[in-house]
Amino acid sequence: MNMSRVSDRLNRLSYSQTFVMSNKARDMKAAGIDVISLTLGEPDFDVPDNIKKAAFDAINENYSHYSPVPGFLELRKAIVNKLKRDNNLEYKPTQICVANGAKQNIFNVLAALVNEGDEVILPAPYWVSYDEMVKINGGVSVFIETNIDTEFKMTAEQLEAAITPKTKAVLYSSPCNPSGSYYTREELEKIANVMAKYPDVVIISDEIYEFINYDGEHVSIAEFPQVFNQTAVINGMSKAFAMTGWRIGYSACPQWLADACDKLQGQVTSGANTVAQRASIVGLETDPKDYYYMVESFEKRRNLVYELLKEVPGFKVNLPKAAFYFFPDISYYLGKTMDGVEIKDSDDFAMFLLEKAHVASVGGVSFGDKNCIRFSYAASEAELREAMRRIKELLEKFQ
Repeated sequence: MNMSRVSDRLNRLSYSQTFVMSNKARDMKAAGIDVISLTLGEPDFDVPDNIKKAAFDAINENYSHYSPVPGFLELRKAIVNKLKRDNNLEYKPTQICVANGAKQNIFNVLAALVNEGDEVILPAPYWVSYDEMVKINGGVSVFIETNIDTEFKMTAEQLEAAITPKTKAVLYSSPCNPSGSYYTREELEKIANVMAKYPDVVIISDEIYEFINYDGEHVSIAEFPQVFNQTAVINGMSKAFAMTGWRIGYSACPQWLADACDKLQGQVTSGANTVAQRASIVGLETDPKDYYYMVESFEKRRNLVYELLKEVPGFKVNLPKAAFYFFPDISYYLGKTMDGVEIKDSDDFAMFLLEKAHVASVGGVSFGDKNCIRFSYAASEAELREAMRRIKELLEKFQ
């Protein structure tokens, strides 16, 4: 790419490290190298049959024309009902905006809020696109550091210390990509009490991993009435329904912010895919327990990988309680030179594992933590066992 010809706005952006590593792994596979890729956060299940049938029905019923910009009314009603059923949240369909994946919903909210120089608080680690989306909208990210000993969660005190007159929003995910942690009801209540002091600061709560939670209830910060009117809830169909490629996400916002997202989306993409919208209605109306077989499988894999990672020399690992990621601390290896390769940060370490063990992961630098790397365990048990075996065998040479 000729960077001198593209905008300064684009030049401020980094490439997604997740896709950098997954593409490199794909290229190595194409060259005949046996690479195990644990990079993408994508369920390895197929879309449930009832959702697929709804998509075929939508095609046959000729849902091939533009939908309203914020989504079909029937889908927005289904989302309203889901938020009431699962989260005890009361919204109107006009407060819902359906977009091309939850990623677009987050971008919509940030673009509607952030002026040049405004600050957005990001507890680290954070999903790789958060900081880049803040940048492209002219904002400045303010990072709150966490670590594996605190399960990568910020405290209410840390959050309040980060708020300044320039703060426009705080953006986080719970359950979290990449850490697999989630905030408890007690933790969120303390955060809500802090945020209630700053009613002009918007809370952007990314809850896309809501249903992939192994040992506790999912709590949305919007459940706390003191911050309901300053919270944008983000969710979608990708993770719990294995619909990553269908690109349906949604936001539930205060009316003024929902109107702003509708206005923005009307000029950028218009409504999301109509067939996927119709199929999503069926998914949302189905009892979530009908899809829990995926979560049960992920939990089994999580337990397997946890035991295997504990045997890897130099790794510090905790047991994630949600999502399908491990984010071990590999700082033991930082500053070392192994096989002639200097390991300055976790990105270097992830590349080292790819080239020497042929296991693809994602370094933590773009997640805001140079000491950790992310493994997705949305892969087969056989692949997970072999990947951990390769990593352990490689690193035992450097003890």
